[in-house]
Amino acid sequence: MKENIYDDNIFYKKYSQMNRSQQGLTGAGEWETLKKLLPDFNGKRVLDLGCGYGWHCIYAMENGASSVVGVDISHKMLETAKEKTHYSQIEYQCCAIEDVDFPAESFDVILSSLALHYIEAYEELIKNLYRMLKPNGTLIFTVEHPIFTAYGTQDWFYNDKGEILHFPVDNYSYEGKRTAIFLGEKVTKYHRTLTTYLNTLLTEGFLINHVVEPQPPEGMMDAPGMKDEMRRPMMLIVSARKNSI
Repeated sequence: MKENIYDDNIFYKKYSQMNRSQQGLTGAGEWETLKKLLPDFNGKRVLDLGCGYGWHCIYAMENGASSVVGVDISHKMLETAKEKTHYSQIEYQCCAIEDVDFPAESFDVILSSLALHYIEAYEELIKNLYRMLKPNGTLIFTVEHPIFTAYGTQDWFYNDKGEILHFPVDNYSYEGKRTAIFLGEKVTKYHRTLTTYLNTLLTEGFLINHVVEPQPPEGMMDAPGMKDEMRRPMMLIVSARKNSI
């Protein structure tokens, strides 16, 4: 995340044009799947890493959370999040995910939406999240699928007519830095295999509850390009629980 030094104003302007920015959670293709996997928020302390506009923070409060901390590196996004938020129990902090540091067993739920693939030190982060979770606490996150991040360009291969041929998957087992274009800006992401995502959780003491590759909901299938999303997985959802033993 720290390597993605971009103009916050330009990035914010482009991001605000996306459906998930304008429509909130219902504008995110993975939301219907993710919602079914979320834990009971009632009375829980929640940490949202890469909270963006604060949609998940607000949702947690609407569903009974006692308090929420939302963390994001973008000042502009947090400004908008604060404007949208009417719960005094939500606190927003501007910092990199790698720098998040709360006392041990501070949270019942830690969630993150499409942010952890920007983090280089995944193992160190998982250790820290395990420490900050209460016994039996839940970690749930979405990331770009390893098939989607492997090659790097994150674009289809086309024929000379501009028609989609296939999606490139190469260098899958070579983990590390990838450069992609997101909203017209170069960003640094970190590819890691499915094995690394899951085994790191197990090694650090988590018990895995769910591993899901979400598909676009039926109601979005008529949107431009959405049917093509069925041709390869774009996202991965993982839910895990801190082992209390």
